[in-house]
Amino acid sequence: MAVRYELIKTCKQTGARLGRVHTPHGTFETPAFMPVGTQATVKTMSPEEISGMGANIILSNTYHLFLRPGHQIVKEAGGLHKFMNWNGAILTDSGGFQVFSLSNLRKITEEGVSFRSHLNGEKLFIGPEEAMQIQNALGADIMMAFDECAPYPAEYDYVKKSMERTTRWAERCLRAHERKEDQALFGIVQGGMYQDLREQSARDLVQMDFPGYAIGGLSVGEPFPLMYEVLDYTVPLLPDNKPRYLMGVGSPDALIEGALRGIDMFDCVLPTRIARNGTCMTSQGRLVVRNAKFARDFTPLDPNCDCYTCKNYTRAYIRHLIKAEETFGIRLTTHHNLHFLIKLMEKVRQAIREDRLKDFRDQFFAQYGLGENRSF
Repeated sequence: MAVRYELIKTCKQTGARLGRVHTPHGTFETPAFMPVGTQATVKTMSPEEISGMGANIILSNTYHLFLRPGHQIVKEAGGLHKFMNWNGAILTDSGGFQVFSLSNLRKITEEGVSFRSHLNGEKLFIGPEEAMQIQNALGADIMMAFDECAPYPAEYDYVKKSMERTTRWAERCLRAHERKEDQALFGIVQGGMYQDLREQSARDLVQMDFPGYAIGGLSVGEPFPLMYEVLDYTVPLLPDNKPRYLMGVGSPDALIEGALRGIDMFDCVLPTRIARNGTCMTSQGRLVVRNAKFARDFTPLDPNCDCYTCKNYTRAYIRHLIKAEETFGIRLTTHHNLHFLIKLMEKVRQAIREDRLKDFRDQFFAQYGLGENRSF
């Protein structure tokens, strides 16, 4: 198979897993956070900087690359790895979430989704076969089946029809996938917040024998305890010998809670998005560096952090850059947030290795200032 999962250890305290995912472009340890490079770049960061933080896999977005520059141009360049000069592993999502988020600009049928580009209003169509064709051209190590991400909240009947359509689309994706020797196709479990639908989706997809499985349709506005409840009854239905990927989750508390429940892979735009507003993740909790109280604060963003930003620059300087709308300020906050999450996952892996992940979670939450709701 193009991608293979290796289980190294199971935490005796929690059942969390320490593992490795082997891909055509290298191996990465799990649980892992994957920085998001939506348009073939992690915003404001160079590939060398991302690699230097310890990230060995990043995510790119099928929908956005389909619109520009176009998957055929990426293919002519030799694929995403060469196009963006990234030597590690790449995962491309199917584009489904972005298409379905267009709301009034799209129409869903059994064949796929007709929609208008958010850039210029052009009429376009993506179905399972088109999603596979685009991702085969992009050449990522891991590609995702085309699915429908139901909103929250949604009625049972709607979610049931959506989940069943996603299953049929998954079968079509398997048939249309052309590069099985060097690209792994993951299935996506859907079913909203309904246990019987999640269980049915997982059973159906596992029978199709994908090399990995994602859990989609979470972190879409539901309370965190509800997301954890869905994970509690969904994760045990997925194979032990294949990667498990929780899509669109990137707050520190959710990463730890997800890992505790047996999730291997995470991605989210959260660290880069909030960085552009001057919001930083620190060992003491969230810090909004643009606030006036930091104008004369000549200490690092986080005194316990050894990232490039914290070793070289102060809160006062970074606040000045953000207020002056200087790009370097956004680069510094982005670098820090990504470094923070990548190092957090290193600590999670070490806690699993030492059978103490629950203790690590409790200590981290207490230091981070998270209450009972445990949301960033």
